[in-house]
Amino acid sequence: MESALDSSLVRRFSVKRVANLHPERIVDSVAREEPLAIHVSHWTKDARHTDNLAVTMRTPGADRELAAGLLLSEGVIRHHLDLAALRPLGIEPSDEIMAELAKGVDFEAWRQARNGFVSSSCGVCGKASREQVAVAIPPLPADGLRVSAELVQSLPELLLQGQKAFAQTGGVHAAALITAAGVVHSVFEDIGRHNALDKLIGNALLEDRLPLSDHVVFLSSRSSFELIQKAAMSGAPILATVGGPSSLAIETARQTGITLIGFVREGRFTIYSGDWRIDL
Repeated sequence: MESALDSSLVRRFSVKRVANLHPERIVDSVAREEPLAIHVSHWTKDARHTDNLAVTMRTPGADRELAAGLLLSEGVIRHHLDLAALRPLGIEPSDEIMAELAKGVDFEAWRQARNGFVSSSCGVCGKASREQVAVAIPPLPADGLRVSAELVQSLPELLLQGQKAFAQTGGVHAAALITAAGVVHSVFEDIGRHNALDKLIGNALLEDRLPLSDHVVFLSSRSSFELIQKAAMSGAPILATVGGPSSLAIETARQTGITLIGFVREGRFTIYSGDWRIDL
């Protein structure tokens, strides 16, 4: 589990709260939101070049994990050895990070295939078509991880135990990595649901624990195409969410073999894909 809440994750403001028409002045905790610029240093024709990859609005903290997870989920890298270094730029706390790719990583080929840079804060906006954002993902095997319906029902409670920033602010999303036995391996929070998942995946990448074939990924948000893509790139066979899925999320989950579960709350849930992994 993550350590105690970092004070850099929240800011405090004097506000006026009104309850039953009675105002009172209080100090309120809110989630921090600041931009993070991700730069990529890569080799092209035996020379190093630097490009701006993305600017994402995020809650500060776990920036290395966020950058690593974004690089993996976007298909820039496939393995932790593809990263030579990840370092902040300037004086800490920094809002810029440099990802130095290993010499064998063909960044130019990735850029041409993806037809432009990405911004994780807006998902697939600015892309010409679904094909331009689709990453070649081999379907997950149908065997392997199976979990009980009781575990699925317990996911919100397990996640809540690790939502330290949410407990203070009520304004951040969370992504949790949970075993079939109900052990919470890690929880990452961020004002952006994409960022929370990238931080979780990036942490696993940097610790050389991919693929996540023995874990359930649980999100406090709804599910979308981009989140299914990120989960598939990490090798996670089960993605569950508090909210509902989009139509494209369901189609992508079925295409990649992911078990997609939505509306996990109040003792119920809906399985949209891969129901064979859930023991009822």
